[in-house]
Amino acid sequence: MFEPVLLKNVAVPDSHLLSTYEAGGGYQALAKALREYTPDEVVNLVKQSNLRGRGGAGFPTGMKWSFVPKQVDKPKYLCCNADEGEPGTFKDRILMERDPHQLIEGLAVSAYAIGAKTAYVYIRGEYVTAIRRLEQAIAEAHEKGYLGSRILRSDFNFTVHIHCGAGAYICGEETAMLESLEGKRAQPRLKPPFPAVAGLYASPTVINNVETLACVPHIVVRGPDWFRDIGPDKSPGPKLYCVSGQVRKPGLYELPMGIPLRELVDHAGGPSPGRKIKAVIPGGVSAPVIPEHGLDVGMDFDSLAAAGSMLGSAGVIVIDDSTCMVKVATRIIEFFHHESCGKCTPCREGLNWVVKVLRRIEAGDGAPGDLEQLEMLCKGIFGNTFCALGDGAAMGLRAALKHFREEFVAHVEERRCPFH
Repeated sequence: MFEPVLLKNVAVPDSHLLSTYEAGGGYQALAKALREYTPDEVVNLVKQSNLRGRGGAGFPTGMKWSFVPKQVDKPKYLCCNADEGEPGTFKDRILMERDPHQLIEGLAVSAYAIGAKTAYVYIRGEYVTAIRRLEQAIAEAHEKGYLGSRILRSDFNFTVHIHCGAGAYICGEETAMLESLEGKRAQPRLKPPFPAVAGLYASPTVINNVETLACVPHIVVRGPDWFRDIGPDKSPGPKLYCVSGQVRKPGLYELPMGIPLRELVDHAGGPSPGRKIKAVIPGGVSAPVIPEHGLDVGMDFDSLAAAGSMLGSAGVIVIDDSTCMVKVATRIIEFFHHESCGKCTPCREGLNWVVKVLRRIEAGDGAPGDLEQLEMLCKGIFGNTFCALGDGAAMGLRAALKHFREEFVAHVEERRCPFH
């Protein structure tokens, strides 16, 4: 029986308070790191655990930390990406609302490891409760000596600041987030240089997601071997899965990395009575859809990549047999088109064109050659943009066309939606 790690406190009364967090062993990892390990040793612990970033890309966290230059004249920064704009994703919000001190401790240990004295939590402005809880938690941590100067009587000084965004999806891309933090228009930067060398204010910067940082204190306290024993070797550890859509028990589930997608859907109660699952989007709407016959795939980075999709933010959206996949594809592309920052032509113009074609097909005005045109547009977008927004849109539409082409054909030939 798997016992929750990241969500162990969320159902406890007053779980957001420092006293509750300390009663459950909170800030032991920070004390242990400062007392027993050098910064390089903390980096090595995280490397040994094989913790991979939970924000979407799955890059090894310890390796990312090791890219930060050791000797530089500029300050080093730690940035927490708490924007969480991917549709179907709500795990970071729960962590910040219910257990904010877990994130703060993760920030403190991570900052100690990379040599940063300042961290910024970039959070979407709609997360009002999470913002208030974080502000309260930061104040409590300062008062108790877990933040500020000479933390726990060590030489480590560290401060956390909250920066509220305006709800732009593009700020989930790390360099666009840095641009926004600097007061500029949120648009992706050309890389290299990478943030570890020239990030915030052209200084060395590490950017991690909320769930990634929340894993760090548990690795320090329990050890990397414990972490690696959970889930597959290449993608170990506990994982938060956001399950929504047409299931009986939507919600946030903590289970081992690599759990079969079909089993995860069963945890969420399966489809409504009388309905069958048609497909599942496994990692937020930027992840290609998986048809029902492919649901035995493991929910980890490598297994989903081999199946032609991706884990992404683990925003699992279940679609049953009453749903029109043309409508699903249209709504998803409309979202990406609306959220495109407009910096690069393939994304800005290509998605605009794709939306027009999809809307025409959905309305019953499709024409012969529309599907081939959509495929041509996807080819022009994919791999030709500054960031992954255009790639995600193109991959999602390609998967819908591949697995549910007959529905698109029916819309064009019958000049109506067969489902509505």
